[in-house]
Amino acid sequence: MKRLLPALATCATASLLFAGTALADTYKVDPDHTFAIFAISHLGIGQAYGRFDQSTGNFVVEAGALKSVSIDIDAASVSTASKKRDTHLAGPDFFNVKQYPKLSFKSTAVEASGDKAYKVTGDMTIRGVTKSLTIDVTQTGAGKDPWGNDRVGFETTFSIDRMDFGVAFMPDGLGKQVKIILASEGILEK
Repeated sequence: MKRLLPALATCATASLLFAGTALADTYKVDPDHTFAIFAISHLGIGQAYGRFDQSTGNFVVEAGALKSVSIDIDAASVSTASKKRDTHLAGPDFFNVKQYPKLSFKSTAVEASGDKAYKVTGDMTIRGVTKSLTIDVTQTGAGKDPWGNDRVGFETTFSIDRMDFGVAFMPDGLGKQVKIILASEGILEK
């Protein structure tokens, strides 16, 4: 009995220490339900749109709140409905996918800014250039899908200056600001 009491006291202390600690859940990005879309001014006349078709990454959620984000986009998956333009975008004038195969965003801080709204600061890397930026992210939903998987969705819209990342081709014909829309669902890793 004398040996049992210290062991029980240790277990009780440990359970008290961890009782208030919520466990974080990691959601793997669902590439079939992730949309990375961009828009840029063309000749000051209209907008040119495109997207990236392949992405990976994860969201970490704790007690229903976003804690971190990591997204990697396959630069070679660029698609603008023009094979010739897509080949040019994948080349050295733009994304240079042979040397820089991915675009990425990795959060360094997440702060709640409202109900299911967050200010996410992180490092964006394009063409090997990394810049810190803060973006507004909204949780668009959470729940079970028809197959029993737990899902969570997030969306953001923000702009970057392409010149900051060394994408300087046609500076007088293409806008410097690129609007980016990223909508993604994640599936809880089990």
